[in-house]
Amino acid sequence: MESAATRPRPVLTAASVLPEDVGQAALVARVHHPEWDGPCVAAVRGEHVVDLTAIAPTVSDLLERDDAARVVREADGGHAWRLDELLQAPAERRDVAHLLAPIDLQVVKAAGVTFARSLLERVIEERTGGDPAQAARVRTRIGQIVGGALGGIRPGSPEAAKAKELLISEGLWSQYLEVGIGPDPEVFTKAPVLSAVGTGADIGVLGASVWNNPEPEVVLVVDSRGRVRGATLGNDVNLRDIEGRSALLLSRAKDNNASCAIGPFVRLLDDGFDLDTVRALDIDLRVDGTDGYVLHGSSSMREISRDVLDLVAATHGAHHQYPDGFVLFTGTLFAPTEDRHTPGSGFTHEHGDIVRISSPRLGALVNTVTTSEQAAPWTFGVRELMHNLARRGVL
Repeated sequence: MESAATRPRPVLTAASVLPEDVGQAALVARVHHPEWDGPCVAAVRGEHVVDLTAIAPTVSDLLERDDAARVVREADGGHAWRLDELLQAPAERRDVAHLLAPIDLQVVKAAGVTFARSLLERVIEERTGGDPAQAARVRTRIGQIVGGALGGIRPGSPEAAKAKELLISEGLWSQYLEVGIGPDPEVFTKAPVLSAVGTGADIGVLGASVWNNPEPEVVLVVDSRGRVRGATLGNDVNLRDIEGRSALLLSRAKDNNASCAIGPFVRLLDDGFDLDTVRALDIDLRVDGTDGYVLHGSSSMREISRDVLDLVAATHGAHHQYPDGFVLFTGTLFAPTEDRHTPGSGFTHEHGDIVRISSPRLGALVNTVTTSEQAAPWTFGVRELMHNLARRGVL
């Protein structure tokens, strides 16, 4: 298997990752600074990235400020980098400046089964026990009965309760349908604090998995008071064979080294980019294999079954607090079913796949697929961050 040095790397430029309206956007980045051997909170201003760590030592601190967007746009900063240079630097090296995931102390949460199309694929995984060879047959059967029963249903409504009765009578009720159309959404912890990788980095698929896919999602960035302060893109890598064996293996399927990518930047909410804008975002996916294989996909936040604020309320409130804030993957419409290899086997990743998740208002998150075991180990945790910031005198 190829090493990090020989794996194909995406060619990234400022133009290829920035939002199309970058001149109007308040964009937050994080940069690994080799001089400090640690992260800097930064503002993206055109094709330059400006260090704001002296003003806000963490992104979590920045987002607690009511004037965060003004600080990002106007505050005097320290060191400045050219964005092109950061994008071209190897993300696994600590001796060169490069982009990191644009969050730090926030807990990484994820909402699952929030789109009907991907909901059906979760049911299929469950029914096949994670065996991709059975997927086509089960998909046809499930679609004939479940598909019609779910069209346009609002989760938790009387119509959803009637659909549940129908599905139970057909012997097709599932735990995924419970969270998909029932009163309570699925919200789980996706990854530990500081473990997410950013754009340009390798993304990890557990070596034991033989049926997996990317999950392109809009990620909400929420402060300690439960206020949505911004949005970004994420890849909630899905190991369909492992989760399909049992939902109790969700942690095994979701939380592995480099299995969570977030970026490229956090776009702060403002008058030109509000929650209604987020509710209408379109997301595109492209996977390029080293063998010439290309997969295209798209999804729209307009098709989500639960409002984004309902998902936030299910995560944060009197029942659960997040003093450093949290980010929330909102779920995906995308579940690739086309065959990559043998007929009926569906899609699965190959080593070296370049995954590009993009949206015109958020830019592009680009990662190269490897195994979690071969991706750069996660070594920079909360303890080292605190020591690092203290040595720099910014705490």
